[in-house]
Amino acid sequence: MSTQVWSLEEELELITRGTEEVFPEEELVEKLKKARRNKQPLKVKLGVDPTGTDLHLGHLIPVLKLKQFQDLGHEAILIIGDYTAMVGDPTGRNKTRPQLTHEQVLENCRTYQEQVFRILDREKTRVVYNGEWFSKMTFQDVIRLMSQMTVARMLEREDFANRMQNQLPISLHELIYPLMQGYDSVAIEADIELGGIDQKFNILVGRELQRTMGLEPQVGVCNPILIGLDGKEKMSKSLGNYIGINEPPYEMYGKTMSIPDELMMMYFELITDIPMAELRDMENKIRRGELHPMEAKRRLAREIVARFHSVDAALEAEAEFNRVFRDNQIPADIPEVILTQEDLKDGRIWLVRLLVKAELVSSNGEGRRLIQQGGVRINGRVIDDVDYEWTPEQDAVIQIGKRRFARVRISE
Repeated sequence: MSTQVWSLEEELELITRGTEEVFPEEELVEKLKKARRNKQPLKVKLGVDPTGTDLHLGHLIPVLKLKQFQDLGHEAILIIGDYTAMVGDPTGRNKTRPQLTHEQVLENCRTYQEQVFRILDREKTRVVYNGEWFSKMTFQDVIRLMSQMTVARMLEREDFANRMQNQLPISLHELIYPLMQGYDSVAIEADIELGGIDQKFNILVGRELQRTMGLEPQVGVCNPILIGLDGKEKMSKSLGNYIGINEPPYEMYGKTMSIPDELMMMYFELITDIPMAELRDMENKIRRGELHPMEAKRRLAREIVARFHSVDAALEAEAEFNRVFRDNQIPADIPEVILTQEDLKDGRIWLVRLLVKAELVSSNGEGRRLIQQGGVRINGRVIDDVDYEWTPEQDAVIQIGKRRFARVRISE
């Protein structure tokens, strides 16, 4: 257990901070009391499917919760779903996920762990691949596992029910996913499982399987879904409303400053370690007009950058942000894009192609959308024609929104 002495009330307050639901909460209290009596840490499970390589803050909310349990002295168990990732979690999907090969999943695992261990203590984290048990299962074992759940019960899931109602296909392999996630809890005898509130069904399946197999059922601790920068949708790379944890400090700071004011306290509670009493005081001061929301948001941006980079990086990002936004200057250090004659056609380049080459956008589609929205400038001039072909100028500055810049260099 942790060397710091926590009262049960303090432990509960930290565990329930930023959660949407704990089920059943009375069982959590009993598990914590039992852990104290036996001086035996609880096994706290977080399962992750590395279906991609780059993580954003939304992915990290349950990881931050796992870190809190780790700080309390409990056993943090990170289950890498090298087998579940090949199936693909159907949660929230209105169509079947593309299936990944095992090799693709293992490559994603490597980069995923590099990122999460910026939060978790590597030495105190137990990492388990669920291929350790699924790869050894016989077909008879799979049949036995599938017999633990009825089709009717599985179709109670909201996403499956919606697909049925809209006559969208559900593949048979998707139906086994909740059982696989639940069996992970059986295999490690989890006391607590973490996840977003959208994982509640799967966590409940884990409880049912544990009970059926003679184990004490786990408790679910679910966090809310982090709303993205647009203030409307779940944080998502595909929607472009995300803050990536590998982004440079200035980009991370600027993106944080763009979130709607009403989301600030959610971000403070879920992502920072500022005590809740201090956050409540801050919220009251904003409500009474004693603290400007912009100043609170600046602190939030500093806290986030410091967490994923350093305090010095946060202060430098803030100074650069002030220089660009308050003083209307171009950042001191912006990336360059080198254009060669091979990039040009009749001495011109399609603007969308230039944005992609400069890595200001990830795709032609994103470039077109931003141009149509009037978010692209060349030397301060707005370009809103998606077919625009530009004659490059040495040292010209391409700008997207208020934070992304690139300086053009023309190679002889």
